[in-house]
Amino acid sequence: MEYRIIKSPSQGTVDLLFRRKGSAPSVPLENYDAVGLVQGRMIDMVVAADMAEKAAGVFVEDIKGHCPQNLIMIAIFGDTASVEAAIKDIQCKMREIKVGENP
Repeated sequence: MEYRIIKSPSQGTVDLLFRRKGSAPSVPLENYDAVGLVQGRMIDMVVAADMAEKAAGVFVEDIKGHCPQNLIMIAIFGDTASVEAAIKDIQCKMREIKVGENP
């Protein structure tokens, strides 16, 4: 999995992400000042989205793309501290899952 955080994303970056969103948001996306991007396998992205929303007050959106390796990406919207906390929680818990798989 790859992780990136964009603090204070430009309007062009936000427009790019909104054009590539997989669906209409279930809640209005406003009042965020950071976007976390996480890319990986489908199974990991579903788990990561769940972890992010449970860890902090963030909203997660699926971002459509064209990747020959069948990777997908999620965008985590929220305030900077919440996005950073969500990413750290995902990283920590995914390491725990991987360690549990390889005794």
